[in-house]
Amino acid sequence: MVAIAALGSAIAELVQGLGPEDSARVEAALAYASEAYQDKLCSSGQGALAFSIGVASTLAFLRSDAETRIAGLLFELTVIDPGAAAGLETRFGKEATDLVSGVRQLIRLRDMTVGHGSAQPVGRGKGAAQAAVAQIETLRKMLLAMATDMRVVLVRLASCATTLRYFADMKLFNDMTRDYGRETMDLYAPLANRLGIWQLKWELEDLSFRFLEPDTYKRIAKMLEEKRMMREGFVQSAITRLENELAAAGIKAEVFGRPKHIYSIWNKMRGKELDFDELYDVRAFRVIVADDKTCYAVLGLIHNIWTPIPKEFDDYISRPKPNGYQSLHTVVTADDGRPLEVQIRTQEMHNFAEYGIAAHWRYKEEGGSNFKGQKYDEKIAWLRQLLAWKSDVADAVVGQEDIQREWVEKLKSATLDDRIFVLTPQARVLELPVGATPIDFAYHLHSEVGHRCRGARVDGVMVPLNTPLRNGQTCEIITAKGAPGTAGPSRDWLSAEYTVSTRTRAKVRAWFHAIDLAETLSHGRALVEKTLQREGKTAVNLEALAHKLGFSKVDDLFGAVGKEEFSLRHVEQALHDTGEAAEPEDAVVLGKSRASSVEQGAKSGVLVVGTDGLLTVLAKCCKPAPPDGIVGFVTRGKGVSIHRATCKSFAEMRSKAPERVIHTDWGRAGQDTVYPVDVFILAGDRQGLLRDISEVFSREKINVIGVNTQSAKGQARMTFTAEIGSTAQLQKALSAIAEVNGVQEARRN
Repeated sequence: MVAIAALGSAIAELVQGLGPEDSARVEAALAYASEAYQDKLCSSGQGALAFSIGVASTLAFLRSDAETRIAGLLFELTVIDPGAAAGLETRFGKEATDLVSGVRQLIRLRDMTVGHGSAQPVGRGKGAAQAAVAQIETLRKMLLAMATDMRVVLVRLASCATTLRYFADMKLFNDMTRDYGRETMDLYAPLANRLGIWQLKWELEDLSFRFLEPDTYKRIAKMLEEKRMMREGFVQSAITRLENELAAAGIKAEVFGRPKHIYSIWNKMRGKELDFDELYDVRAFRVIVADDKTCYAVLGLIHNIWTPIPKEFDDYISRPKPNGYQSLHTVVTADDGRPLEVQIRTQEMHNFAEYGIAAHWRYKEEGGSNFKGQKYDEKIAWLRQLLAWKSDVADAVVGQEDIQREWVEKLKSATLDDRIFVLTPQARVLELPVGATPIDFAYHLHSEVGHRCRGARVDGVMVPLNTPLRNGQTCEIITAKGAPGTAGPSRDWLSAEYTVSTRTRAKVRAWFHAIDLAETLSHGRALVEKTLQREGKTAVNLEALAHKLGFSKVDDLFGAVGKEEFSLRHVEQALHDTGEAAEPEDAVVLGKSRASSVEQGAKSGVLVVGTDGLLTVLAKCCKPAPPDGIVGFVTRGKGVSIHRATCKSFAEMRSKAPERVIHTDWGRAGQDTVYPVDVFILAGDRQGLLRDISEVFSREKINVIGVNTQSAKGQARMTFTAEIGSTAQLQKALSAIAEVNGVQEARRN
C-alpha cells in the first residue's frame, strides 16, 4: 500500500479550492485509488496511480467540484480492479459513481468508433472528405449527448490531456500515439473549444500536433528555442521600458510576455503562407489594465514609444469579434527594426479570453458553418456561460458549499437531449430526433433500406420496429430479400407510433405516391391501347400522338387519361383529324391556331427605334405580348431579342453588356397576330380540373399550344402555353380561371 503521507504534495493540489468536508472526501478517494492502483498500468502504459492523479489535478485546475475530482481518480477502477469498483457507491455515493459510469461509457464509445470517425487523408474525392468531416461533427455531438452529466465530458478531456502529456514525457512515437493524437485533434480539442476551456484546448492541440506532425512540430519548436534567449531578452527589455513609461504616466498595469502555442503558429504559417520570421506575434507581450479608458491611454503611450504599423491595428474593444472576444491589438516597429505585437485588455477581458465563454463557438472551428442546429448552439452557449460563471465566482467563493452545489445542479441538468446518436454495425454514427425508431434509422441510412426494412436488432437483440432508440445503441436493419423495388413500407409507418421523423414520413408517402402513379399510368395505357385497337390504329406512334394532343411525353397522356382528366374522344379525334373538325365543348384547347402566331413566323409588330430592317425575336424567357413594356438586346447573329422590361434574364445581360441594350416599342402587327405566353395555375387536385380550366380558355377564344401538369400531395401545378392577342385578353381569362372550383392561384409567368 502506498502511504498517504507520501502523496502530500498531490493532496494539496487535488483539494485546492475545496472546503474541509469535500477535501476529506477527495483525500479518501486518493487513498482508495492508491491501494487499488498499486503497480498497475493503464492501457497507455502509464502507471494507473500517476494517471489518476494527473486527471484529478487537471480537474482541480479547472476548478471542478469534489465529485468530479473523485470520478477522475476512480474511473479506471472498473478496468483495473472490478472488485474495488463494485464498492464505489457505498464509499463515495451515487453521484460520484454515476460520473464514473458516464466516463466509462464515453471510453467504450471510443473503443467502438476509433478509426471510423477520424478524418482520412485527402485523396479519396471531395465527397468522401466532406463525409469524413460530417462524421467527426456527429461524433462530437454524440459525445456531448451521451454525457447525461456534463462533468463527464470534463473528466474525459482531462484524461486525454493526461495521456498525451505522458506520451510526450516518455517521447513515445508510434501508431498508438498517432491514434490518440488524431482522436484528440478531431474530437476533444474542438469540444474543449466548444465549452470555452481555452487553456486545455491549446494544450490538447499542441500535444496532438506533436504526434501527428512530429517533424513540423520539432522544426517550429527548434526555431522558437534557437531564438528564445535573444527573443526573451528583447521582450523583457521592451517590457521594462514600457513599465517605466507607465509608472511615469501614473498608470497601473501588469505587463508580461505572451505564451506561444506551436499549433497556432503552424496554422498561421500555413494559412497566411508566411515564414517563421514573418510572424508578428512570435515576439509579443500583453498589458492588463483596470478599465477600457486606460486601454486606449496605454495604446497611445505605446505608439509614442515605438512606430506603429498602420495595417496591423485592430480594435476589438469597440468592435468585438463574433465570439465576444475583446482586446486592442497593435504591431509596432521595435528598436531593432523588427515587428513587436502588443495586446492591451482589462482583467475581465483577459479572463474571458483565457477561460471564458463565447456564444458563437463555431467561429474557431473549420467547417463548423456547414452544420445546422440553433437549439444545439443555444445549449452549448448556455453550457459555456455556466462553466464561465463557475470560473468567475470560484476565487470569491472558495469554501462556499452552497455556490458549489448550485453550479453542480445546473451542470447536471445541462444535457443535450433533443437529439440521439445511434451507431451502425460498422460504427458509423447517425444523428436522429429523440424517440426515433429502427424505421427512422433505416430511412436515414438509405431510402431503399427503409422501404425494405422488415426487422431490427438493437445491441444484438431483436426488437419491434416501433421501439424508441437510445443514445449509443447499435442498430442493425434486417431487409426483405429480392430485387430493389419489390418490397415496400406499410401505411402504418405514417403514424407517430412507428416514426417520428418528418423526413421518414415524406419518404414513405413518396413511395405510395409512386405506386399510385404507376397504377394510374398502367390504367391510362390500357385505356389508350384499347381505343387504338377499337379504331384499328395499333401501329400509330404513341409519342407522336401524345405531342399531337399537346403532351410533352406519352406518360403525361397516360396519366391524364388514367385520372379521367382527358377524354378518350380527343384520342379518337386525333386519330382521324384532318384539321377541320371542331373541338367538343369540354376539350382542352390544344393544337394549331387559326390566327397568325409569332411562334410560327408571323411579324411580331416590334419597332426598333432608330433602326430599320433588324431581325427581332421575342425572348422565350419572359414571352412579351402587347402592351407589355419591352426592351431590346442585340444578340450575336440572331438580331434583337425582345424582353419584357421586368425580365430578370434581361437585367443580368444588361449588367454585363449595357452597350447592347436598344430601345424598342410595339408597332402595328397583323390584326390576327397572337403571342405565346405561359400561364401558371395552382389548384387542389380533382377529377375534371383540366377540363374545367380548358373550357375557360375555349370560351375566351384563347388557343392553348402546350400543357404540363404535375400532381403531388393533393396539389396540381399546371403550366399552359397560350396564344393571346393582348394581355387584356389574358387578364380576363385569368379572372375567370380564378373562379374555377379548387383554383388557388392563376397568374402569368
